[in-house]
Formats: sequence, C-alpha cells, structure tokens
Amino acid sequence: MKKILGSLLLASSILILGACGSGNEKSETLVVGSVGSDAEIWNFIAKSDAAKEAGLTIEVKDITGGPVTNKATVDGDVDANAFQSIGYLESFNEESPDKLVPVAATYVEPMGIYSEKFKSVEEIAEGSTVALADNPSNTTRGLRLLETAGLIKLKEDFDDGVGTPEDIVENPKKLKFTLIDDLTGPRILPDVDVVLISNTIALEGGLNVLQDSIFHEEADTAARTSINVLAVREDRKDEESLKKLGELYHDPEVQAYIEETFEGTKVEVTTPIKEIWGE
Repeated sequence: MKKILGSLLLASSILILGACGSGNEKSETLVVGSVGSDAEIWNFIAKSDAAKEAGLTIEVKDITGGPVTNKATVDGDVDANAFQSIGYLESFNEESPDKLVPVAATYVEPMGIYSEKFKSVEEIAEGSTVALADNPSNTTRGLRLLETAGLIKLKEDFDDGVGTPEDIVENPKKLKFTLIDDLTGPRILPDVDVVLISNTIALEGGLNVLQDSIFHEEADTAARTSINVLAVREDRKDEESLKKLGELYHDPEVQAYIEETFEGTKVEVTTPIKEIWGE
C-alpha cells in the first residue's frame, strides 16, 4: 500500500510540474517603455484578459522623456516603446546610428493651441509670444497648426520633417517665437501668451485638447507624421511577440478603456503599418 501511495504521489507531482512548465513555456515577458498617459494605457493592457490569452506577461516602465525612452529601446532595457509619432521617430532615426522601426500604428491625437490670455485665435494680439516644442517633429507640426489657424503662412516647399520658424513667409501679427522643452508646456502656460502642446503632455497637465485649447487639429485629417506608433529596434521588427503587442492595443476592451478614460482625445488608427511606414 505504501508503495502504491508513493507511486501515486510521484505521478501527481510530475503532472503538476509538467503543467507549470507548460504554462511558463507559453508565457513570454516583454517590457514596454512608455510615457505618462500612454503608460496608463499599457498598464491596463498588461492586466487585460487579452494579454493573458496572447501568452504575454507585460511589464511597463514609465520613463520621463522621449529621448531617454528611445535610448532604452536601443539599449535593450525595454523591448518596445509606446509614446511617439512617426514624425518624432523619423527625427530620432536621422540623428541616431541605431534605428527604431514601428510594428503597429496606435492612435492619433490633436495638438492644441492654448492660452490663458486669449479666448480665440482671432483675439491673439500683435507681437504676442508663441511657445513651440523644441524637437523637430513637434516644431514642424506646431507651425502647420498655426498656419491652419490662419496666424502665419509657410513657404511653399516647407519641410514637414524639419521645419523651423525661419520658414514663415507671412506673419501679419508679428508673432514672436520661442522654443521650449515639450514637457514644460502646461507649466509655462501662465507665463507666455500662447503655447502649443501635444495632447499627451496636455493630459499630464490636466488639460483636455477638445475642451481647453483655443484651436486644435482635427484628428481625422491629421498628417501621416502625426500618427503614433509602437516602436522596436530594427533587428527585432519581425518577432511575433512584439507584433502581438500591436494587436493587444486594438483589442475592443482596451479601446473602450481608452475612449472612456481620455474622452475621445486619442483616436484609434488601424491602418496597417506597411501603408504608413512604407517598408
């Protein structure tokens, strides 16, 4: 009887260990580097049923600053990052010997023109100071938005990747321009006449672009360079587990959370990445 019981216990132990081993083999851990509100989204995804069904354990690192997040991806400290637009990514790749590429499009969100001194773009006074983000992607995007708002006119061959205030050919209100760190936009709002802020940074400052800006982009007409993406190191772009991250972002449960939490300021983009990135 003792021998029989011993055999049964041994068999049960083998089955339990085998089941645990099988589960571990199916689960893969991926680290996603993100920023602010995007990190909130990925923390939600990490706890979702969809992530479990995909066999992924997701760890989220909330990193302050885009350049630091991209460097962490290049160095392998994170497997993928989620915070940047195509325009921002292209600017990074121009300056870096190590390239990152997108594996999925995620969303587009409007950039807004904000002011505590003026209630509309028409009210903006002559000689007002306008603060623009100091990275090439958002400087360019901000100038385009100012042109759309009717405040300036840009030269015909304006480069949507590396535009600067020097590309302005008409400035009827004689606006003055200053470049600022992206992250400081909400904080300096009381100190400048006008400031352009991307929505991710605006959300961190308690601003809703659809409600608090005096003018903003229309998400459905946003340029290709304004589309946000999930980015990975170039030599890892074909890994299936990283592609699964893109699928998880578009899970219906995740999208319902984003819509409710961010009140329509992050508009889903489902276009295949090959159509956007061109590779």
